[in-house]
Amino acid sequence: MPDALAPPANDALPLQSRSELRFLTCGSVDDGKSTLIGRLIADASGLLDDQVASLKDDSRRFGTTDDEFDFALLLDGLEAEREQGITIDVAYRFFATPRRAFVVADTPGHRQYTRNMATGASNAELAVLLVDARKGLVEQTRRHAAIVSLLGIRHVVLAVNKIDLVDFSEARFREIAAAFASFAAPLAFHSVVAIPVSARLGDNVAARSARMPWYVGPALLAHLETVETGLDAEEAPLRFPVQWVNRPDGDFRGFTGTVASGRLAVGDRIVVAASGKPSSVARIVSFDGDLPVAVAGRSVTLTLADEIDVIRGDVLTDPRRRPTVTRRFSADLVWMDETAALPGKRFLLKIGTSTVPVTLGRIADTLDVESLRRAPAGELALNAIGRVELETAQLVTFDPYAENRQTGAFILIDRATLRTAAAGMVVESLDAASDVHRHAETVTPALRAEIKAQLPLVVWLTGLPGSGKSTIANIVERKLVALGRQTMLLDGDNLRQGLNADLGFDEASRSENVRRVGEVAKLMADAGLIAIVALVSPFQADRTRAAALLPEGRFLEIFVDTPLDVCRQRDPKGLYAKAESGKVVNLTGRDQPYEPPEDPTLVLQTAELSPEEAADRIVELVLERIGAVRS
Repeated sequence: MPDALAPPANDALPLQSRSELRFLTCGSVDDGKSTLIGRLIADASGLLDDQVASLKDDSRRFGTTDDEFDFALLLDGLEAEREQGITIDVAYRFFATPRRAFVVADTPGHRQYTRNMATGASNAELAVLLVDARKGLVEQTRRHAAIVSLLGIRHVVLAVNKIDLVDFSEARFREIAAAFASFAAPLAFHSVVAIPVSARLGDNVAARSARMPWYVGPALLAHLETVETGLDAEEAPLRFPVQWVNRPDGDFRGFTGTVASGRLAVGDRIVVAASGKPSSVARIVSFDGDLPVAVAGRSVTLTLADEIDVIRGDVLTDPRRRPTVTRRFSADLVWMDETAALPGKRFLLKIGTSTVPVTLGRIADTLDVESLRRAPAGELALNAIGRVELETAQLVTFDPYAENRQTGAFILIDRATLRTAAAGMVVESLDAASDVHRHAETVTPALRAEIKAQLPLVVWLTGLPGSGKSTIANIVERKLVALGRQTMLLDGDNLRQGLNADLGFDEASRSENVRRVGEVAKLMADAGLIAIVALVSPFQADRTRAAALLPEGRFLEIFVDTPLDVCRQRDPKGLYAKAESGKVVNLTGRDQPYEPPEDPTLVLQTAELSPEEAADRIVELVLERIGAVRS
């Protein structure tokens, strides 16, 4: 049996007395991640006789090397992985040396399984990023480095693997290390250590290699044993998400959960983040009996000195260092679903122990993993990384991910399939005013609406040119004002003369026209007004994007459904006549398509209704909606 497989002869300290490091390996397909970790485990802690026998048998059946042992098979546990020779799932392994205990996640390299890689990175403190010395940096290397940075991992080892296949070339190693340093400069890593290794042969894995005298740095294992990641959840503010209200009988009421960050002791003052209700810790109950103190990672049940309302999903916090409480926030998403993310789609958001409905609002941009530049985008495809805006149906509690990974991470769940659609990292609140305990004196949209004594809405009339949108919108505004409502009419023609005077009538310009009007309508609603929009807005995606800017139930899409021949006969502005003579181009309904609403709030068939009758139906709908939302 090779010496590398023998258990180490030294006397290890008890496992619980050693520090722990959670790290992951990532990189492109066939860069040798599984082989490296298999070799590292074998060299660091050795294998038992039955493990050696199993590895020998698996190497004979599935091995991809000419050696007696294929160390990758220690991790490639799925039959599909062994058949394909790639890692599909995230394989977690535990091993220890006398100096440290390790939890390692071997993550998939193929682009198809980027979502699995993001899962493995979520709890890691350090990333070992592998690069094939023959290939250098490839797209997936950059993609994984970007995700690692996005997920808050600040320490990276660049393992230049298969150095033996380039004759242990110092020049090639320096070239790759310099290229990565240049690429990673904007990624805010605290440390990047480049190590030349041969996972297959064991060079610089557990011990320094004599075949690379030019390399003077540490072997991989030595670096992992000594690196300080500085990730100490105990030093962060107290965050205790309540998982369960524990009431075994009428005499006991406790709140069970895991201390996500910080520490608490009996007698400490706490506050419920969302409600602001204060109390203090009376007892800390555990399976080992009552404790005086509980620190991050400890699962306990708390009893409080006061009878206050606390439910599952609430977060108990330090009253002096409170988290953000809001409904609107921006976040970075790693999109994991085969179906692209589009504005307006609704999901379930799970953050901590809270699960709430959420609407995907504006998609601000996507991250180009090659250049690390952000570019505007209207959707997120599978494996895309993008900055988005989200709005929940009720208040949620969080810290920005950059400040607290434990309380700033979340997932989006598809409501129909219950599959995980995205992993998310909170960036910041978009409505500081709704962070009620930090910004109690800020003027909020809710306060503006309360002063006006009305519920803000956006009433969006869409239809072909000549369908009667502007006429109906004017009557609607007049009727609502007569009822004491405060309104603002946004007519497409008037906006084209001012705000959107620089836009043409091609498809891209029309989309931008709708986008700007949608943003203005949202601002009007934030001011507490009922905004009435009369705009052709021919494309469904543009209207959906505008609707996503508003809370659910606040955007009323009205389809002014008028046959094209009726619009041509009316032609109040002479547009169709001018289009026939060539004086107007790109006229919707003639030169460009119109996409009717897929699920409008109200349909007005104006070939059968007078403008007054159509307006009455809208006013009736507005008044009903105000009552329904308020109730």
